[in-house]
Order: sequence, then structure tokens, then C-alpha cells
Amino acid sequence: MTSAPAPSRAYLDALDERTRRLSATFAPLTSPHAGAPSTAIADVRAALDAHGPDLLALAATVHDLAEEAFAETGSAAAVADLLRHHGHEVEVGVGGLPTAVRARAGRAPRDGGTGTIAVLAEYDALPVIGHACGHQIIAAAAVGAFLALAENPEDLPGEVVLLGTPAEEGGSGKELLAREGVLAGLDAAIMVHPFSHDVVDHPFLGRRQLVATYRGVAAHAAVQPFMGRNALDAVALNYQAVAFLRQHLPPSDRVHGVVREGGQRPSIVPERAQVEYYVRSARADTLLDLSRRLEDVARGVALATGTDVELAWDPQPATLPLRTNDALVRRWSLHQQAQGRLPLAGGVVPEILAGSTDFGNVSARVPSIHPMIAVGDAALHTREFEALAASTSGDLAVLDGAAGLALTALDWLHDADLRAAVVADFEAGGGVEDVEGYFAG
Repeated sequence: MTSAPAPSRAYLDALDERTRRLSATFAPLTSPHAGAPSTAIADVRAALDAHGPDLLALAATVHDLAEEAFAETGSAAAVADLLRHHGHEVEVGVGGLPTAVRARAGRAPRDGGTGTIAVLAEYDALPVIGHACGHQIIAAAAVGAFLALAENPEDLPGEVVLLGTPAEEGGSGKELLAREGVLAGLDAAIMVHPFSHDVVDHPFLGRRQLVATYRGVAAHAAVQPFMGRNALDAVALNYQAVAFLRQHLPPSDRVHGVVREGGQRPSIVPERAQVEYYVRSARADTLLDLSRRLEDVARGVALATGTDVELAWDPQPATLPLRTNDALVRRWSLHQQAQGRLPLAGGVVPEILAGSTDFGNVSARVPSIHPMIAVGDAALHTREFEALAASTSGDLAVLDGAAGLALTALDWLHDADLRAAVVADFEAGGGVEDVEGYFAG
């Protein structure tokens, strides 16, 4: 038996050293806007302190349930139960998704309110490794922000919405909710995500899913192999061709796949085989270009192997790259500094270390922020991160995250100049995008 592989950390160590060097000289972000009155901030902080034990208990419950995408029944119920315990009306099953949750507080625009801002929660876990993305922190911080803001709803100049969203991990739950009109009427959206560093703006790539199914001709692999057309050979050639393609992709592009089906027995030439890819890019237009190149590969392989190929894009909706609203995230940074943290600007932590999120699709529709909050030195989607997210540093991220979300939302609700700057930044970044139609045709 050979020993387990141990990839070299040299590249990661060099990136870590770069981050330490840049962090040492990083100047904290500032904001030109006044934000909320100090009395309103003090009231929200007092409410946050009072709700702290409930929030940590909620995080522990969601962590222990570790329910996967679209099956977060207990987690959604825990969120709803805590909201109801504090006197709030809760909708469960929003947008046709059984584990989507919504609550509202304050004064809606139709009643003279200044606007509607949503705080988004996630609570789905990963297969096998559970909450290795720390979604229990996201859920508890979002609920905490809502409860603190809603403590005295008559004092809110506008409306805050708590939106619990299922299936971030591969299910594009937020896009499914958007297509059902759940985001209609929102003027801004905010959430927080645990990470190895405090960062206001870390890139998240656009992501598509491609399933290529090859169909050949079955034959006896020993008696008459020449009468067969091997679908597994087509998948193998496709996989190799994609590997060659990577040499010519921009550094931020990603293509990674698995063979889903490859035949039944060695004695039968496989008549059907299937490969699935995740396709990622830092820009929507480059994601579209990469998609077309993969289609060319798939069809070329079919021609070369004498097989037919069926391409199925996006069994779950595609996600677009994250857009971060600068005016809004600067308020987040100020409030995190008050918590004793120093959120770094984008680019200090290497942007090559990027995943994807369905919150990108929210940020293409309304001004949004998705800052990252540190829980410790581990990579997302690892057992090490799962342990950190459930530790005392994870608990601190819940409390600090709730404070940051609540006070950022409070600033937005109170400060007309801030709201105008948020809109201006959003429009300068392209405004509302046609998310659903971007990859159509």
C-alpha cells in the first residue's frame, strides 16, 4: 500500500505570507456617511446583547442538524421557532421552497418607510463533512440582526426583512426564490459568511453546471468490439480535452468534473456514459465564453468517437459573480472595527482563492454586500473549518456578524445620503442584470 498523498503547501504558504505583509500596513476603511443616530445604535446594541444566548443556541442547533440542500427542515423550523418566540409572524415555504423562511418588521415603503433591506440567512450543510462552510453562523447572525432591529419596530424608519434561503450549496436556492418574485420590493440585501480572514469584498465566481451524456453502441467487448461505439471512451477523451483546455484559460477560470456513469461490465462496450462539470469564471461574459468552449469540446469528441452527445446546462440555475456595494460595505467595516476586527479590502487576501455563491444572483438584482468574517486559519469545505466554525471563535463570529449586519442595515434605513450613494454605486456597476436570461440560448 502506498502512503497517502501530501500536497505541498509551498504555494499556499507564499500566499499567506503575502496576506500577512499587506495586512500589516493596511489602513482601515472609512465612510463619508453619518449613518444612524447614536441613540438608535445604542438601542440595537443592547438588543443584540440580550439576544446573544439565543443566537448561540440557534447556531449550535443548526450545526448539529447538519441538513443538506433542500432538506433543511429542522434548521428552518429552528429559525422560525425563535422568531415566533419573540413575537414575530413567520412565513415558511416562501416561494414554493418548503425550507424558505421570511419575517418582516418596521415600516414598509407603501406606509411611508424609507426603504426595505433584507438580511439573508443560510443553513444548509455539506454531504459527509457537515457545516464545513459554517452556515450555522450565517443563520444565527442574520436572525440576530433581525431580532435586534425588530426589538422596537415602531422606531424603525423603514422595513427589515429576514429571508432564510435554502440550498446555497449547489442548489441555487436564492435564484429559485428570485424567480418566484421573493426578492421583489427589496432595495438592498446583506449577509455575512465565515472565512479565514475578515474581508469586506472577496470575489465569488460565476458558476454553471454542465452534464454531458454520450451515447454509443453496445457490443461484446471481446467478440465484436469493432461493432461498438464506446461512450466511455468519449467521456475519457472529453475529460482529457478539458484538461488540455485549462492551459489556455484565464487564471481565475475553473473547470472541474466527475464521471457520473461509465458502463456496466468490462465485457460490454458502454453505450452510455456521463460526465458532469462545474464551470466557473470571474465575469459573466467570460463564463459565457468558457461555456461555449466546453460545448465545442463535447461535440468535437462526439464526432471523433462516433457517438452522440446531449448537453444539459444548469440542472440548478447558474450563479453570477458577486458584486459588492462599496458605500454599504464601508459601513459594515466601521461597525466591525468597533467590534475589534479589521476587515481587509478586496485583494489583500489573494483573489485566486475563490468559490461561488447564489448570492451573486441577488447582487445582480439589488445593491448587496457579502463580507467575510474570520473564524480561524482553515480553508472552507474542510473538516478543520467545520471544527472552527463550531468553536468559541465561531460563536464570536455569530455575535460580531449579527452586530455588523444590524448596524449596517440601521445606517441604511436612517441615512438618505447613504441610500443614494448605494444606488449610485450599484448603477455604476451595471445596475440590474437579466440574470435569468443571461445564458438563455
